[in-house]
Amino acid sequence: MVATDDVLTPVAVEFLELLAREFEAEREELLAARDARALALRAGGLPDFLAASAGVRGGDWRVPVAPADLADRRVEITGPTERKMVINALNSGARVFMADFEDSNSPTWANMLDGQRNLSDAIARTIRLQTPEKVYVLGERVATLLVRPRGWHLVERHFEVDGRPISASLFDFGLYLLRNHEALAAAGSGPYLYLPKLESHLEARLWNRVFERAQGLLGIPRGTIRATVLIETILAAFEMDEILFELGPHATGLNAGRWDYLFSVIKKLGHRPEFVLPDRAAVGMGVPFMRAYAELLVATCHRRGAHAIGGMAAFIPSRRDPAVNAVALAKVREDKEREVSQGYDGTWVAHPDLVAVALEVFDGVLGERPNQLEVAREDVKPDAAALLNVAATPGEVTLDGLRNNVSVAIQYIAAWLDGNGAVAIFNLMEDAATSEISRAQVWQWLRHGRFTREQVAAVTEEELAKLGAGYGPARELFDQVATGEEFIEFLTLPAYDVLSG
Repeated sequence: MVATDDVLTPVAVEFLELLAREFEAEREELLAARDARALALRAGGLPDFLAASAGVRGGDWRVPVAPADLADRRVEITGPTERKMVINALNSGARVFMADFEDSNSPTWANMLDGQRNLSDAIARTIRLQTPEKVYVLGERVATLLVRPRGWHLVERHFEVDGRPISASLFDFGLYLLRNHEALAAAGSGPYLYLPKLESHLEARLWNRVFERAQGLLGIPRGTIRATVLIETILAAFEMDEILFELGPHATGLNAGRWDYLFSVIKKLGHRPEFVLPDRAAVGMGVPFMRAYAELLVATCHRRGAHAIGGMAAFIPSRRDPAVNAVALAKVREDKEREVSQGYDGTWVAHPDLVAVALEVFDGVLGERPNQLEVAREDVKPDAAALLNVAATPGEVTLDGLRNNVSVAIQYIAAWLDGNGAVAIFNLMEDAATSEISRAQVWQWLRHGRFTREQVAAVTEEELAKLGAGYGPARELFDQVATGEEFIEFLTLPAYDVLSG
């Protein structure tokens, strides 16, 4: 039995119920709009910049200046809200820790409630963990805390309002804000968020309405909540200005969510042959369509005075294989040098041992400056054709690439079903986003005849034989989301139906 009374207090329950009753209908309308846009794309349409919001894109407006403890974001570390991870990430030397209720978290009921407890304890600086080997406590200097709630498409089945599961976004956000806004203010910080999976500026508008209402209910000054949006869908890439604009006084920046962005390209456009992607390992940030996206994000942010935060370095350093380490760290350095040269104000890493190399790269350019908002990137212009130029991506679809995708997806799904949402696989930190790419590529390659069903089935059996026993449920889910006739929007939706706890 999972204890809930200390988190779901009567005040918390009332607050969550109010948010759900006020905003659930609008959330459902926006999800229906997603479905309608997906149908339009499958009927032959392509994403484009919106004519109706040309005035926003052409307007002379800027987001509010970031709070003092959020001005310097040169390295951000990400990870789930597990207790040891929270302590290590806050102590890592990174400027920011993005505590994740979403892609690196398996949403068991215990994980969701313990995550809220861990963050409250961290803010109060009482968080502590004792193991047989070590006692973990916070150091004197810790990273600024940002929190990523789950996306609009997800629900929290353990908390119902009027007989229906609450939006997972409202549950995660509402509890975090209610429990911690006073302690954050006392510590000279605030409720800072990362918003995932947005597909339109209307979804940002809904978040803004939620922020306004929640601040009003709690007597918090307008604009106290600050949000950075992950641009991790191909549709959001065409509405970056509009998304910042709709967040109003709560906007702070955008992040290049590279892995989910690749997944989104396949999900939204993968039915068309010109959008077939080569092996995942071949699709770096330097390929034409990803470079166009990355540079437009910087140009958009800096025109508006918003932070541009770069993508994830997912490599996990090995203390047992110096040769593998050296090659991987060189790739991490190259990736971060590209980002800082493009104008990014900060970047993401997935492991504390990567903080130093990322800091070295950004320190070398930023020096004592907190960011490089003055880098305007006026050479970059919105270009729909460039954003959609997937066909120019070099690389091949290979049997090794298929094997990697099958193994990564099945291993990740198995771990997720076991309550772990951040998994080390083949020296990389895999989360839901990378697993989504893996299974989506298998689906796309099947659809366009790069492999037969018999080939995929044979590779799946071979990879399962290497893994051993215990992967039956994961294999069933993999077959459902990677080889089914119709593309399933998110693997976490059917996975949540069978998640225990």
